[in-house]
Amino acid sequence: MTGKTHMLGGMAAGLAFASVTGAQPLLMLGTGIIGSMLPDICHSGSMIGRKLKPLSKIINAIFGHRTFTHSLLFLAIIGTLLDRWPDNAAVTAGIIVGMASHLLLDMATKNGIKLFFPVSVTVRLPLTVKTGGTGENAVFAILSLLTVYFGYIAFDFASLS
Repeated sequence: MTGKTHMLGGMAAGLAFASVTGAQPLLMLGTGIIGSMLPDICHSGSMIGRKLKPLSKIINAIFGHRTFTHSLLFLAIIGTLLDRWPDNAAVTAGIIVGMASHLLLDMATKNGIKLFFPVSVTVRLPLTVKTGGTGENAVFAILSLLTVYFGYIAFDFASLS
């Protein structure tokens, strides 16, 4: 998936989390976006990879793309590191939810991900799409609708009228 789809996935996931838990929607929106970008640190052409190019190149040289940073192990490590700061539960939750949305979206591509890294098994969903293709555009449209829907619930616009 492209960066814009991952960002929208992080937004939808963060707002869905906020609508279910009552967490602060703007915080979940922002941290969901950050989390949705983080797994692509292994790709120097990604949005985050371009910003942190030296780090991205090192991670890619060691692990490659869609391996360690696209795994449950990386998700657990980031969650543990973030959880070390006091009063940080909402930020941790938002970043983890955003990262999880990234993993799910990349499992919907033909290349899949190494979800159980270091075990070298590729995980992909039964229905996959080509990155940047018509299928991804459909996913983007669905995520757009979900973002509006969960945003409406999370921000509780109905109570404002």
